[in-house]
Amino acid sequence: MRPMTMSRARLAAGATAVCATLVAVPAVAATDTAPSAAAAAVNTQAAAQQAKQHIRKRTRSTVKLAHVRHNLLIGRSAIVSGTLEPGLRGHVVRLQTRTARGWKTVDRTLTRTGGRFRFGYKPRSTGTLTVRVVFPGDKGARPSRRAAGRVNVFRQARASWYGLYGSPLACGGSLGYNQLGVAHKTLPCGTKLTLRYHGRSVRVRVIDRGPYVGGRDFDLTGATKRALGFGDLGTVLATR
Repeated sequence: MRPMTMSRARLAAGATAVCATLVAVPAVAATDTAPSAAAAAVNTQAAAQQAKQHIRKRTRSTVKLAHVRHNLLIGRSAIVSGTLEPGLRGHVVRLQTRTARGWKTVDRTLTRTGGRFRFGYKPRSTGTLTVRVVFPGDKGARPSRRAAGRVNVFRQARASWYGLYGSPLACGGSLGYNQLGVAHKTLPCGTKLTLRYHGRSVRVRVIDRGPYVGGRDFDLTGATKRALGFGDLGTVLATR
């Protein structure tokens, strides 16, 4: 009976040692994992600092405009030129127009010697465009942009004028002596357009219907006629 008792005792001691070993293993694994996580965090921070330093080292750029053609006939090019300072050559700059969905790139070019650039964008329809020049930035220089204002794209239109002051308007209200506006047969009431005549421009709305004489596109109110220096009948430039 004694030999059997000794064997059981030895087996029990061995099982206890194995359990102790199994319990100790996770502790060692946890100790080995902690330094790896800490090292990864340090590496990430170092990479972020290096990226910030790289951004700071990029040249600060400035878009400067030398010329903008703000008024042109449909079919001709909207010329926008300038420089990307400080004389940055070989960088892509973009010409953008504002749409209902945001800014849209309509032309792009590479800067030349001295950072000079020139766009020759040809609009496909009449209207008034809000334009800007954008340098999106690259590995060597920081981004920048510059507003270029409005560009009016005109068509030729025949016009006359009328001055029936106090008479009702098709779009509501009555015609006043100092009221700017035009009459048109089909454009919706309230439509904005720019008219230009011999170097003078005025921005007005459609406030009435007409003219009802063949071969005429617009009837100008007396105030619009005076603002443009317009005669009784002639050709104006219109963005609609």
